Amino acid sequence: MPKSQFIDPVEVRKPGSIQFKEIPVNQYNKSIEEEKANFSNEEFVDIFHDMALIREFETMLNLIKTKGEYEGIEYNHPGPAHLSIGQESAAVGMAYHLGVEDFIFGSHRSHGEILAKGMSAIHNMSDDELMDVMTNFFDGTILNIVKEGHEGNVKSLARRFLIYGTLAEIFARETGFNKGLGGSMHAFFTPFGVYPNNAIVGGSGDIAVGAALFKKVNKKEGIVVANIGDASMACGPVWEGLAFASMDQFEQLWEGAYKGGLPIIFNIMNNQYGMGGQTCGETMGYDIAARIGAGVNRDSMHAERVDGYNPLAVIDAYKRKMELLKNKKGPVLLDVLTYRYSGHSPSDASSYRSKEEVEAWEKQDCIASYASELVGAGVAKEAELADIKADIVELMKYAMKLAIDDKVSPHMDMEKYPELIGDMMFSNESLDKMEDREVEVNHPMEENPRVQQLAKKERFAFDANGKPFSKIKQYQLRDGIFEAVVDRFYKDPTLVAYGEENRDWGGAFAVYRGLTEALPYNRLFNSPISEASIIGTAIGYAMCGGRVIPEIMYCDFLGRCGDEVFNQMPKWQAMSGNVIKMPVVVRVSVGSKYGAQHSQDWTSLVAHIPGLKVVFPVTPYDAKGLMNTALQGTDPVIFFESQRIYDIGEQFHEGGVPEGYYEIPFGEPDVKREGKDITILTIGATLYRALEAADKLKEEYGMEAEVIDARSIVPFNYEKVLESVKKTGRIIISGDANSRGSFLNDMARNITELAFDDLDAPPVVVGSRNWITPAHELEKYFFPQVDWFLDAIHEKIVPLKKHVVKNNYTNAEQIRRNKLGI
Repeated sequence: MPKSQFIDPVEVRKPGSIQFKEIPVNQYNKSIEEEKANFSNEEFVDIFHDMALIREFETMLNLIKTKGEYEGIEYNHPGPAHLSIGQESAAVGMAYHLGVEDFIFGSHRSHGEILAKGMSAIHNMSDDELMDVMTNFFDGTILNIVKEGHEGNVKSLARRFLIYGTLAEIFARETGFNKGLGGSMHAFFTPFGVYPNNAIVGGSGDIAVGAALFKKVNKKEGIVVANIGDASMACGPVWEGLAFASMDQFEQLWEGAYKGGLPIIFNIMNNQYGMGGQTCGETMGYDIAARIGAGVNRDSMHAERVDGYNPLAVIDAYKRKMELLKNKKGPVLLDVLTYRYSGHSPSDASSYRSKEEVEAWEKQDCIASYASELVGAGVAKEAELADIKADIVELMKYAMKLAIDDKVSPHMDMEKYPELIGDMMFSNESLDKMEDREVEVNHPMEENPRVQQLAKKERFAFDANGKPFSKIKQYQLRDGIFEAVVDRFYKDPTLVAYGEENRDWGGAFAVYRGLTEALPYNRLFNSPISEASIIGTAIGYAMCGGRVIPEIMYCDFLGRCGDEVFNQMPKWQAMSGNVIKMPVVVRVSVGSKYGAQHSQDWTSLVAHIPGLKVVFPVTPYDAKGLMNTALQGTDPVIFFESQRIYDIGEQFHEGGVPEGYYEIPFGEPDVKREGKDITILTIGATLYRALEAADKLKEEYGMEAEVIDARSIVPFNYEKVLESVKKTGRIIISGDANSRGSFLNDMARNITELAFDDLDAPPVVVGSRNWITPAHELEKYFFPQVDWFLDAIHEKIVPLKKHVVKNNYTNAEQIRRNKLGI
């Protein structure tokens, strides 16, 4: 923590009390007549139009799901449709003042928000701007479909474009906004400032904070709105997002133009229910959701409850809250009171609520009551509003006919192009920097004390006589990571790094020592102990166009950010149809000596998830080269580092670790020692125990082991391993992950299939025991040791002359352990 912030016991121990700021509830009370000074008649009517447009869109989807037809047009849509019928004014009010530079994120119930924000963009953009967007998006594919037969103006054409693109996406058509890979719950359209909607309840709660961080760090115009439901207020990502967004360092430690709060509004679309649970009175205890702001910061997050059944009340609230954000007073919490008439989904019979309750809300319907006020104030006539509704119905019929036409709107042709989705998983781009502008640093790199120190270190572990240099003199693995990271900070102006104790401490295990001096607070900072928000915000930061290095201090803590690592970060590139890139390099340390909750190797968990690249370098040369590759790319990378060997020198690359820039391609294993009798393939720090085992094999049994370091797990090129097995006929695969369900077994299976004719014995896996990780004093019984390799070879592959077995690797023991689940 920063030494500049003195925590004075005299002050903090004084008695006192906490006073919470007043939180307004439904304070807006203006009539249409009173608002005529702020809106033209056309603008009043546009608000009605947009609400009616959303209502008809959702009604269409509801009829398709429940009756299989809309206005006589039959269609079977098997996918989801979480509808927001009843919430239209809350969505339109939210979007009214937002420009394309303002970003919204949503939940699984976000069709209305997409359309509201899209229509707001159409109202406010010029014809030339709209044509530019439509012409350039997917090379004009959607535009070419909707402009055929169109006779209206550009805004009318853009409305067609919006409705069709959204509906085609919901119906999983290749002509949808995300090529049909997002669907109903993940549809979005970034050119209008509509960012990903999230199928995971509360999933946008921390991702949206990352988008606000991107705007703040990179001095971008606009604000961010996190549209989340009332039920999401029980979700970890939302609470962690609130904590991250409210960090005091934004006010107290960030300087100059960066000083001040994040430009974000947490917009609670409070429709009273979470699936079938009633949030107020059953599953939550806050009564009024706005009260949550009181516990977050001194400003109570400028929290307010707004009548979301009145679009003008929401518009008024947004105008006021956006002014706060403009003055860097964020974050803001808005509790927008609304109601959904539809169930959680069309299959929901709403058995958990009474008919009387639904009817009571329908009597105060936001569209009907607003229309009545417009007519009463002389803004519009009933016939005019009826014509608008009729026109919208025709638009929906038009869009639906197009969206279900297999010739105009085909699904992805997976028969003709079976690898289409596979091709979407990674962007595989190479970019020095995400934006072309000057970097913000505190001094030239050559003046950095750590950089100067490294220039004097020995970049190869041994002298000319093969004697190792002292640890103080050796260039170590942590130095390789540092050099790659600091180099990128001086190249990419968007790059930020953060995590627990990243700054003043020099980072966990001293990897970042020297960065604090080189970088201002807005590029390197400490985060809360809040792993979900560390990764969630990194996702939001990256999808908006930045590059980020979040750090998870211990591998075990991946469980704390499981949704972000498993459900969010790997999927958005593909679900966006490759519109979005995800240049996130997650640094994760793998430990030992700290027991069951700090010493696990979870490489297998992340390797199992499609969409993540996974690397695990264990030499200084490989660490620098692979980190350079990770930071040059635009894909999410889980970058494992072993705490056991941060201080190890380079023993293999005889030229030492180059001072200049170089990359090592992902997926290419490296032969660390050549041999002819058996192959040992390792993941992680197990390499060094495998090398010791190879020494013993040669000295005591006359066998020459070829030792290969995997370096990468995903992707992985088997060709070099197969070459080795062709020569040796035998292979052991080893790493520190628990053997059951590990990636070691996946490798063994692939090698068996690919090298079956070359194998003299089945591949053998030597992983850790299927126990909790014990204390340091007992670790030799848990992690693979030198004698484990020898015993496994003796029992499973080839008998070793006069070998005395210490560990049981017999088939009977393998059966016994599996039978017991240990």
